[in-house]
Amino acid sequence: MSTQFTPQFYERFYVNPRTRVTTRAEMRRRAQAVAALVKHLELKVTRILDAGCGLGWMRDGLLAVFPRATYVGLEVSEHLCAKYGWVHGSLATYRPRARFDLVICYDVLQYLADDEAARALNNLARLCRGALYFHALTVEDWQRNADRSCSDGAVRLRPAEWYRSRLGRHFRHAGFGVHVRRGVPLHQWELETAR
Repeated sequence: MSTQFTPQFYERFYVNPRTRVTTRAEMRRRAQAVAALVKHLELKVTRILDAGCGLGWMRDGLLAVFPRATYVGLEVSEHLCAKYGWVHGSLATYRPRARFDLVICYDVLQYLADDEAARALNNLARLCRGALYFHALTVEDWQRNADRSCSDGAVRLRPAEWYRSRLGRHFRHAGFGVHVRRGVPLHQWELETAR
């Protein structure tokens, strides 16, 4: 899989303004929104894992809200690890010494085969002691939401329920893709609660 994430991949989907799927500014806003929700839920964040961090565009937004937190970028792309200093590894097998208060997993699992994606979801539960922000391209998104002119279609599309059922074993959905580890106190008003 790491051979798929070449410099040309990142140039096409992240750098080239004609073909990119997102921008640095959009990813910073997303990171700040996620961090703001986690802060609103009064979850303490001292360690952040950005699993599949790519160019690291969420880093600054997360650290703007949690300036004292340590940030670890985990990435399968060897050239990005060399360029940015990320930890080289797979989300399915990554085993650090300590767990994380906030884990980001944005657009990673659609690149993994079903068995590896299932292992990665189980590993997310081991890695996370607080909140998880999870996003993956689903069959439903591909049919209704994705801009196919710039989205990467060379992925494994699964139904949203495939992810929800596995996430639900270890997490409660708090909204906007933020999931809170079961056992962590979570107090929300009824109309704030995701169903």
